[in-house]
Amino acid sequence: MLGCAPVMKTTRSAQLFAAAQQLIPGGVNSPVRAFRSVGGQPRFIKRAKGAKLYDVDGNTYLDYVLSWGPMILGHAAPAVIRTIKKAADNGTSYGAPTELEVTLARMIRDAFPSMEKVRLVSSGTEAVMSAIRVARGFTKRDSILKFEGCYHGHSDYLLAKAGSGLATLGIPDSPGVPADFAKHTLTAPYNDIDTVRRMVTKHRKDLACIILEPIAGNMGVVPPAPEFLSTLRRLTAENGILLVFDEVISGFRVNYGGAQALYGITPDLTILGKIIGGGLPVGAYGGREEIMNLIAPSGPVYQAGTLSGNPLAVSAGIETLKQLKKKGIYKNLEAQSAALAKGIGDAAKKAGIPLIQTRVGSMLTAFFTSSPVSDWNTVKQADTARYGKYFHKMLDQGIYLAPSQFEASFLSTAHTTQDIDKTIRAAHTAFKNL
Repeated sequence: MLGCAPVMKTTRSAQLFAAAQQLIPGGVNSPVRAFRSVGGQPRFIKRAKGAKLYDVDGNTYLDYVLSWGPMILGHAAPAVIRTIKKAADNGTSYGAPTELEVTLARMIRDAFPSMEKVRLVSSGTEAVMSAIRVARGFTKRDSILKFEGCYHGHSDYLLAKAGSGLATLGIPDSPGVPADFAKHTLTAPYNDIDTVRRMVTKHRKDLACIILEPIAGNMGVVPPAPEFLSTLRRLTAENGILLVFDEVISGFRVNYGGAQALYGITPDLTILGKIIGGGLPVGAYGGREEIMNLIAPSGPVYQAGTLSGNPLAVSAGIETLKQLKKKGIYKNLEAQSAALAKGIGDAAKKAGIPLIQTRVGSMLTAFFTSSPVSDWNTVKQADTARYGKYFHKMLDQGIYLAPSQFEASFLSTAHTTQDIDKTIRAAHTAFKNL
């Protein structure tokens, strides 16, 4: 048993964090890394391999963050690393078209038939911004509807009632966003189709698109309610509104064809993230040909980027998708994730700890609450203080979870049965001492 885990040395991480705070706002380059909601200081990572992280103090962790999802093959997957090294030998950026871009775009279209044409960009945030721009250009309407707790990047008009880092920090909106930008963003509770129906009736002439994570992953994992996605599809189609699926997290993660293949729903536009670059900086958006043909140089909707289709990221993405097409990949991820969720649930029950677990494939969250979660209002009832204690008790035993109750955990193909068993044993110890 893990019982009494040795106290980890964190001296070097503490020194680096102190230095970082003098140079970088908050000492981090992305807010959720700061450990603000769980207390303590972040661990500075030196390297990663497979399912493990290694910090600057020599500590080893089983990683369930996986760079916030995209490392589905585990860290430094040999085939991906070989591909990146080979690509780097040919140069790191050209600012010109490559055959690699055509190959990756074809692979994405084959996996996501709704993406008849695809444009590569450098991040999920950029992909969302561009998809909404073309949605507005296509419909000639200005307003969008998003859902409370869904995070679509940090562009100005999408920070209204966003999840992820904003939820972690307790910031409902962000200063610096002009009111004129935000006024075109409507919000509704996730899974509340009645509210959506009323808003569509009232704003149908102004709504360019409805954008959502088909499986919410930025307020923790919140699956769509039965008929929620299909009703959204019908409502948008009937009213000339585009349906946009943000599959930055779920794309290639829950299924090779993403949530839209899992649930059998065809959106008008889809957004993908770092998983299509093997974890390197990349994003993509795509959809029906008649919509995508509005993008310059084919049409008048402008979007550009020097690093779009970067050969390193595209090469890594091609190899990642090749690996994901191998037989049994998703079946094994499902089995491992189910075993982990059951083990954690059993540990909580044995300790008498209220816990609600949500899971879709290899995305999962353990909420410290006894009430079902279905939207941001129910999610935020979770006991974040207890989660913080649980986080640190797991961290002390070498289990690296997201430093926020409002984030998902992820598994990779590199996680073994022994890793799952170790994590479950750690959970028993953590719950016993909460």
